[in-house]
Amino acid sequence: MFYLLGAFTLAGTSVITAWFLNGKLGTFTITAVSLILALLCMLPLCMKDLMRTIQRLTLREWTYLFFQALLGMFLFRMLLLYALLYTSTAEAGILTGTTPAFTVIMAITLLKESINRTKLAGILSTIVGIMVIQGLFTPGHSFTLQHVFGNLLVLCAALSESIFNLLSRASTVHQKRSEGEAIHPVVQTTLVSAITLVLCLIPACLERPVTALSTIGVQEWFALVWYGPMVTAVAFIMWYAGIKRCPVSTAAAFSGMMPFTSLLLSVLILKETAGLEQWGGGILVILGMILIGRQQAKNVPFKKKIASDQRVLAEARE
Repeated sequence: MFYLLGAFTLAGTSVITAWFLNGKLGTFTITAVSLILALLCMLPLCMKDLMRTIQRLTLREWTYLFFQALLGMFLFRMLLLYALLYTSTAEAGILTGTTPAFTVIMAITLLKESINRTKLAGILSTIVGIMVIQGLFTPGHSFTLQHVFGNLLVLCAALSESIFNLLSRASTVHQKRSEGEAIHPVVQTTLVSAITLVLCLIPACLERPVTALSTIGVQEWFALVWYGPMVTAVAFIMWYAGIKRCPVSTAAAFSGMMPFTSLLLSVLILKETAGLEQWGGGILVILGMILIGRQQAKNVPFKKKIASDQRVLAEARE
């Protein structure tokens, strides 16, 4: 849960980072440069493990990695950034709150994860909190017909992120069932980042990146450095470390930290104002994570006891 909290908190800073880069660099240029910076930081840390992992990966594992890169990094960022050309940030913010709901529904139906009352209450608290933060219940907020195309793109981005969450967990479950060696989070992030970079290179070149990069200042370069090593590398490493230890429904609840972090940074850095609705929504998000965390903590000792009993039985048989 600590890893998931860190992952989604860092992911929430991407909104502020994008604000500093918006209109100054192309969408694919931002993604490609940030990935290059992230890879430069990760490769020295995992080169030996990376080469060993590449040699033993199966076709199925490569397929999992490819679709994680396609859905979690490439399509999610592209769909969301292009959606903002057709819809308002308020409507986009409301619709990104559907990610936890999509994730939970697929976790129950496809991965057959069980949901008890406490966990369900935590998930619902998170979803309602996100809606309140984005102003869904505030008078004056409504969806307009002229934004339909942009809103559909945002929904596709949320669905893409949810499928990425599901694939990450499914990959971990497959490795455990096959009793194969788990991919280290740093290595997994490096491989997914490299695949995404390959997908971004051609469209990024069409945006004349060299000319655009030569015109930006220190502030924009700092934003790129943050967007690469921190938002991409560290956040995804923490995500992969967390999803190996927690079910998808728990990850869905912690994804509520994204809009809450964006809200806090908007107030602290961009000096925007937040009303009672936004702070109330933040409290609901935190309450949801507390409920999920309490239930997860209850399950851990029980699982450890089962594992301990199994070890005792195995030793007795020997």
